Amino acid sequence: MTDDPQDVPMAVGCLVAGEWLVDGQHADRVSPWTRAVVSTARQAGDADVEAARRYARRGAKAVARMSPAARAGVLERAADTALARRDELARLLALELGKPVKDGRGEIDRVADTFAVCAAEARRIGGEVLPVAGWARGVGNTALTHRAPVGVTLAITPFNAPANLLAHKLGASFAAGNTTMVKPPPQAPASSVAVVRLLLDSGMPPEAVQVLHGGGPVGAALSSAPEVGVISFTGSPETGAAVARSAGAKRLVMELGGNAATIICEDADIAAAARICAATGYSNSGQSCISVQRVYVHRSRYAEFLEAFTFAVEKLTVGDPLDPATDVGSMVDDDAAERVVAWAQDAAAGGASITTGGRRDGATVIPTVVASAPADARLIREEVFGAAVAVQSFDDFDEVLGTCNESRYGLQAGLFTHDVRRILTAWRELEVGGLIVNGSSNFRLDHVPFGGVKDSGFGREAPRWMIDDYTVVKTLLLRGMSLHGDQEEI
Repeated sequence: MTDDPQDVPMAVGCLVAGEWLVDGQHADRVSPWTRAVVSTARQAGDADVEAARRYARRGAKAVARMSPAARAGVLERAADTALARRDELARLLALELGKPVKDGRGEIDRVADTFAVCAAEARRIGGEVLPVAGWARGVGNTALTHRAPVGVTLAITPFNAPANLLAHKLGASFAAGNTTMVKPPPQAPASSVAVVRLLLDSGMPPEAVQVLHGGGPVGAALSSAPEVGVISFTGSPETGAAVARSAGAKRLVMELGGNAATIICEDADIAAAARICAATGYSNSGQSCISVQRVYVHRSRYAEFLEAFTFAVEKLTVGDPLDPATDVGSMVDDDAAERVVAWAQDAAAGGASITTGGRRDGATVIPTVVASAPADARLIREEVFGAAVAVQSFDDFDEVLGTCNESRYGLQAGLFTHDVRRILTAWRELEVGGLIVNGSSNFRLDHVPFGGVKDSGFGREAPRWMIDDYTVVKTLLLRGMSLHGDQEEI
């Protein structure tokens, strides 16, 4: 990489078999904000995939032989290094993606947290002594288990949080003792490589990771590789289905997006709810699978919330993602921005009102609020993945739970209320993987299980739960040797 990424495009290579490959075909990434080429990534070919597969088979043995303490030490150093490089990495995210540096710094803070949690989980990997002597046929024997590395894993990462989601996938895989092949998003090649270099600089052995840039054919070739035991994918349901078809009979962990709802009851603190929904509905221009998209407000407080929410949204600072004061930068590209504006205008044509926004400047969407959209509007039914929020009213709590569940997605939901019965009812009835109380849908702790139901995917992210997916249970049965009493009768 160059020392001045703003003036000269950053050239990033593929990491295959321990070597950075830079010669060959490249793909340029044009910044959605500056409109200049900010990075260029060497594209992987068929020969690279084959070389990576061969190296992964050998590398898996080397990584598995590392002690958990050694792996944890690498991850702890990586956590410290991430914080030391925080501003540099946040700048990369701003240049490649238009993500405001304040959001980028927050993402790198989460990278550090994720590596630290992965380190702690590496130290906790163990097994069990099974109670075999509790049944007559087991008397006189001993059975033990331990969690062994799968061997080779594949991480396919998205553009919206390329650093932290790579940290989750690669960090947990390494903590479990695996080697990982990484296919980064084409929109963030330099940001992704920076995270990998950070780990290598912290002592991760070269056998532990390979990086192959490219599009769908590269992802399909890696997914179908017989060496791969687990695939962790974050992206759209359509791409996830393609990955699953290529993968065949492999273990899959998939996070496939959302259309998150937040419910605001009549007993809620409306000012706080409006402020929180404004902050979490438009961070990263709404490009988050749990970003606030649908807000359902009890009719008795609807007008009050809509006014407070619109006011809070209009106070957000829109502009240069490199400016620390910016709240909302650009979206990933012009097409994404145009989609958001089109969906808002379609809702308005169906009878909704746009209280603020509803337009774009290039790839930047002015934060948009759509009030009382028709139930069949795409903004209500599908994942907008952008800077637009729909605000709807409701009368009955049980009915609004059913309305939320009409979505084909089910990742997270938010609920503002102080009524414990409603909290428990929502937790039981909402078809989502997680419920945030007195917060919006857009809140996550990286050491807490995260994942969805329905078209939002399956499996759970967070190091502890990912390590379960990245390991296999191996059993040792010792016949004629017992840790327990072996007298069969009194």
